Amino acid sequence: MRVRFKIILVVLPILILTLVLAEAASWFSATNGITRMAREFLSFKIYELENYAHNQWTLLADNGYDGRPEMVAAAKGAVEAYARSVALSPTEAVFALSSEGKVEMATRDIGLTEEQARAVLADIRADTGALRNIDFDGRELVIMAFYFAPFDWYVCLTEEHRAFYRDVDRITVQTIIILAVSSLAAVILLFFFARALTRPLDTTVNAMQKIIGSADLSSRVEVEYNDETGRLAQTFNIMIGELEKSWQRAKRFAFQSVLAQKTEQRIRQIFQKYVPKDLIDKFFASPESMLTGENRELAILFSDIRSFTTISEGMAPDELVNSLNRYFSNQVDIIMNRGGIVDKYIGDAIMAFWGAPVKHEHDAQNAILSALDMLDAVRDFNSAQQKLGKPEFHIGIGINYGLVTVGNIGSERKMDYTVIGDSVNLASRLEGLTKMYHAEILVSESFYAAVSGVHARLLDTVAVKGKTRGVKIYTIKRDLTASEQEAWGLHNKAMELFYARSFEQAAAAFSNVSSLLVNDNAAAMMLERCTAYQKNPPPDTWNGVEVMHSK
Repeated sequence: MRVRFKIILVVLPILILTLVLAEAASWFSATNGITRMAREFLSFKIYELENYAHNQWTLLADNGYDGRPEMVAAAKGAVEAYARSVALSPTEAVFALSSEGKVEMATRDIGLTEEQARAVLADIRADTGALRNIDFDGRELVIMAFYFAPFDWYVCLTEEHRAFYRDVDRITVQTIIILAVSSLAAVILLFFFARALTRPLDTTVNAMQKIIGSADLSSRVEVEYNDETGRLAQTFNIMIGELEKSWQRAKRFAFQSVLAQKTEQRIRQIFQKYVPKDLIDKFFASPESMLTGENRELAILFSDIRSFTTISEGMAPDELVNSLNRYFSNQVDIIMNRGGIVDKYIGDAIMAFWGAPVKHEHDAQNAILSALDMLDAVRDFNSAQQKLGKPEFHIGIGINYGLVTVGNIGSERKMDYTVIGDSVNLASRLEGLTKMYHAEILVSESFYAAVSGVHARLLDTVAVKGKTRGVKIYTIKRDLTASEQEAWGLHNKAMELFYARSFEQAAAAFSNVSSLLVNDNAAAMMLERCTAYQKNPPPDTWNGVEVMHSK
């Protein structure tokens, strides 16, 4: 918003408020005076009418005619005639009501029904001398009354509200017109005043814009006045001089910045093939933090192609490389699309993890979904292999969730961003156990506790090679057939019986699982184990852990 409009917005409300207050004071003074005069004039009329009625009655009483009906009627007629002379305007009327609400006299036809007459009578009885407003057939009337006891009359003098306050309304309209004209004149004068006041500023701004548009830092603003605007122009000229000195330095800095940005882009393009994008982003954001490791809970996945040695012996090297590249391309895309980091290739195996260098809310869930997608991708890959007459790939996947050390590990000449720790070793051992348990996926109990929305089957409690503490292992599927759902639920209950040393009941349950799932290795293995424990029960210290002596 321009300065002149700001001046107008600040000053105009003050001017208008002053005008409004002045006009309001004048209006209140004028309307109060006119209203008071109109009320007094109406009071004067009602007083004269009341005084005339009293005089007529006094005349009758003094002459002894107050008991003669014809003389009383004549006196009432005189009062009515006088009332007609009092009601001067065509909207003014005088009428009299009896105590029963009957219209006894009226200077003109006012169209007052008995019900309306009683309502008016009830209103004026409370205070006959007060000025009040009443609504009469949609017309607002001003009324003043007095009670004349000799005739038992409530004499009312009425005037239409608009006629009674005609002068007040006229003054109101005039006040509004004067206020509007005054405000308009104030706005016009204020606009010209603000324009004259801000013209030097406009001149300075135009000169500044010309300098900016032409990028000619040698130009200067003309100093017109020896006031604040003149000092502003002088200060701007000094600033332009300093900017001209800094311009050359800024161009050098900009050139160096562009070179640095292009260098960074080249580094990113080269290293994103070998290092995760999140890791590169973190390095550029905080290079010193990449020289230290940190402990963090991650999901670690190992996958391996089974019998790869046999497959490689039956394929030419170029065919083998081509198949591996297609296999790795699909598997890596799945991992990275789910937010995972491919740590390394170990021959035909893939090691990946979720949760570093950037931790996400659903790292474990993304890991299991990646594993299931990897299995689906292998099935599609095998369909293509069959069409090409090439051998199929079958993989095993092991996943663990636990605390690891993550960071750049290696020497000054060669470093890898990787993870190490027992949790990594356990994930690798689980992948190796997939062959023994004839399962495509094996996960640890810590990983199983961190995921949801999948079907799990408890297979065993094992202590992998080099460890003594047992870990429950599960196999995972995305969807189950009806028989699989029944069998897996029965198998999990049978495992509970097994660990509770109810070997006979567990054996019966595993036998039922075998009848539901033909050639099921897990149920057959546990059934064999239950049969052996029935013949030779384990010691009291037995905890169900199977110790593995090989990888």
